[in-house]
Amino acid sequence: MTNTVTGPGRSDRKAGPLLAAWGAAATPGALAGTLLPPDAALPVPGGGGSAGFGELLRAYGARALRAVRERAEAEAGTPWPQPLASQYTRYFRDGNRTAYEARVFERQDRLTRAVLMTLATPGGPATDSERWLDEVADGMSLLCEQTSWCWPAHEDTCRPRGTVLPDPAAPCLDLGAADVAAQLAWADHVLGDRLDDRYPGLRERVRQEARARVLRPFVERRDWHWLGLDGDVHNWCPWICGNVLVAALRFGEPGEERASQVAWAVRGLDRYLAALPEDGSIDEGYEYWWNGACRALEALDVLEHATSGALAASGVPVVRATLRFPHLMRLGGPWYLNLADARARPPADQPWHVPYRWGVRLGERDAVRHARSRRSGEIAATTELGRALLELADPEWHTPAPSAPDLSDPEPGALEPGAPESGEESLVAAVWLPGTQVGLAREVAGSARGLTLAVKGGHNAEHHNHNDVGSVVVAVDGVPVLVDAGRPTYTAQTFGPDRYAIWTMQSSWHNVPEVRGTPQGQGPGFRARAVEVADGSARFETRMDLAAAYPVPGLEHWWRTARLDRRASCVTVEDAWAFTAGAEPSVLHYLLAGQVERHEDGQVVVRPPDGARAALVTWDPAAATSTLTVRALDDPMLSEVWGERLTRLELRLPGTARGSFELRVEAHP
Repeated sequence: MTNTVTGPGRSDRKAGPLLAAWGAAATPGALAGTLLPPDAALPVPGGGGSAGFGELLRAYGARALRAVRERAEAEAGTPWPQPLASQYTRYFRDGNRTAYEARVFERQDRLTRAVLMTLATPGGPATDSERWLDEVADGMSLLCEQTSWCWPAHEDTCRPRGTVLPDPAAPCLDLGAADVAAQLAWADHVLGDRLDDRYPGLRERVRQEARARVLRPFVERRDWHWLGLDGDVHNWCPWICGNVLVAALRFGEPGEERASQVAWAVRGLDRYLAALPEDGSIDEGYEYWWNGACRALEALDVLEHATSGALAASGVPVVRATLRFPHLMRLGGPWYLNLADARARPPADQPWHVPYRWGVRLGERDAVRHARSRRSGEIAATTELGRALLELADPEWHTPAPSAPDLSDPEPGALEPGAPESGEESLVAAVWLPGTQVGLAREVAGSARGLTLAVKGGHNAEHHNHNDVGSVVVAVDGVPVLVDAGRPTYTAQTFGPDRYAIWTMQSSWHNVPEVRGTPQGQGPGFRARAVEVADGSARFETRMDLAAAYPVPGLEHWWRTARLDRRASCVTVEDAWAFTAGAEPSVLHYLLAGQVERHEDGQVVVRPPDGARAALVTWDPAAATSTLTVRALDDPMLSEVWGERLTRLELRLPGTARGSFELRVEAHP
């Protein structure tokens, strides 16, 4: 039987993996009788006291909240960050997003720290706890008084009306609004009774704002693009639906209204998981896994708790598949394969307890090892409140001595003592993800030592797309040397009609050809064709035709073959082309990170800035003429990853109708 689901304002459609598994149990009628009451629906200690969390914090020691405490003490008694109208309007005037968003994030982070400090401080009259509770009340009140919780880049009323400030009567539900609603819900859950005692009436104000700005718009409007009802589902869907789920469980009117809100959030999560490839890969890249697939996993954790296990997703195959994605994309140390807008060295303070917990639950040893290796034992000062509370409430994650789960058990869950793990045990010899046409191979499984080759096919209409069909990345000892730059700071241009005027988005600054002076086109039709993959013990190789990625008349084919030869310890990238006529030259571009030294014609050495072994890049000097172009990096989103510059190696090919060229990369002592 084919399962279908009908929602308000939505015609029947095939159910995704969650609804196919859960059926009627996920309908509003069933959820009305299944959902735990608001005081018990969130999976952390609640009830308004700090006893539960205080006990946990004492068990983990002072280190868990050291960074939080230092920042909170430093800002206590100072003016709160104040987002201003003039900052909001900058997005519409000059494209600047960060002037306003930075104040919003600082305000929310300060509230989170105040909540955590209240929990960590014994309660009672005339205690330090009251000081922190006052901070909490100030932060919650400021959020209630904030004109809009929506970030200016997402506001959907200004441009149609020709205004530059949001309309409070038409709240826009975006990432920012859903995030605030969830933050307030978590704070209300853990501090509710104490807020009532000291600030009677505040909690009701918070509920009113969350319902008006988030919960009602969520179920009343069906034109939110992030719902994916048009078939285009991206990471906003689980991010928003997960936060709305938390807000609905805490603030929703008990009964049919709350159940309908939860059911609609479930459908959003289902739609997102249905849109993921079977291999669980993420076209935005590893960094965006945390704000897409990880958000879905977090929401599924909350949902399982709130339904007392009636809605559990452990048996859904795509959940297991996407759990593997982060460790499959690791190059070594802090470096990951970056695609689209992701960074090659993303922030390390991620909610690693989420993949750890799911890895234990599903028996995924490599996911557990990877997560354990990234554990710091300390809550970051800018962690979101929900993520911080869930991490603090996970006793296995905070065991004093690092330990590993016993995954030999068919239903692993218990922990056994073990030595700290580096995470390199989870580095696979090779992986090919057909859903996004991304492959990665290294010389030896379980070690970052040596060469790693990564290859991307795909198309040029992916989420957060860069025009990069056929691009390669090469790392030496886990450090990328032939690189993808990533993206600069977001502005209005980033997601506007001039996106591809940004240099980092263009194929001209990726490791791909520029065919007869023409870069790659943008859109779903510009894609890799006839992709082949061969993976053996001695060699990993991909072969794909890039001709469709270029709007060049007369281009019959442009075969790109990228190969890791494990026995020879080298990477080769071979390009072979054929035109029907003409003699214009083409250029191969390779973006290099680190100190670049031209030793002689046909030979370049790339020395990474962090002391890793260098890469020797060679080619036949008779087959191409070479130049180097230095690109200074003045945007912190780029310079914090790569340093002061990147260098583009340009190899000018002869203007022949048919020909081939090979680039070779080896580790250099």
